Amino acid sequence: MTTAAPPCIILDKPQLAQNIGAVARVMANFGLADLRLVNPRDGWPQEHAWAAASGAEWPLNAARIYESVEAAIADLHLVYATTARPRELQLPILTPRDAAANLAGEVAEGHAVGLLFGGERAGLETADIALCSAVVTLPIDPRFRSLNLAQAVAINAYEWRMTTEAGAPPAFREGPAAADAAAMLGLYEHFERELDDAGFFHPPEKRPSMIQNLRSALARARFSDQEVRTFRGVVTALSQGRGRVLERLAREKAARKD
Repeated sequence: MTTAAPPCIILDKPQLAQNIGAVARVMANFGLADLRLVNPRDGWPQEHAWAAASGAEWPLNAARIYESVEAAIADLHLVYATTARPRELQLPILTPRDAAANLAGEVAEGHAVGLLFGGERAGLETADIALCSAVVTLPIDPRFRSLNLAQAVAINAYEWRMTTEAGAPPAFREGPAAADAAAMLGLYEHFERELDDAGFFHPPEKRPSMIQNLRSALARARFSDQEVRTFRGVVTALSQGRGRVLERLAREKAARKD
């Protein structure tokens, strides 16, 4: 089995260079690079697009220009049209998540695929939607269906990314290892000694169940070794502070007797 490139993004009659640049930026965010422009209103290239891309230049540098949607999708095996407006065409209606899953399956089979987006003013023409296999639409509030072009691309690009990179990036997943059982036992016993000294376990017959609840709560936190040391330091500071308060109260009491 071969794997084709990720979906291409096709913008039909985009109007503003800033929007094209913003699309390139979100494409780069989610691992897409193939940008195709059909009759951009102000021609191409446009300097403002690179400024709006904020460094995501590779989709813009490699962008291809076409005179028609037919030409832009000629090499693709599957194309979905994105629109928030109902049309009279009887095409399957997909959410971005469902569409991304279908596209991923096609890519896994080595097929070239794409997502077609309309211009900012009027969206896609019915004739262009008819060239596609399905319509992708978002469950947005019907009171305001208008969505910024880059936002629409971002939502679909995110769903595509989730088919290949589900979950948080590794940098967020790779945290310190959890403390071992011996370290946690030391924490439990330290904490419980101080609570005993403070008279926390009352009445005495409830001590076992109270300890069980405390240990269960602390275990769920999955402390690292550093966090165990920090927590034990907190317990020590609190106990020492209590001792200092008791010493001060004793001195004040003795002074009053004098």
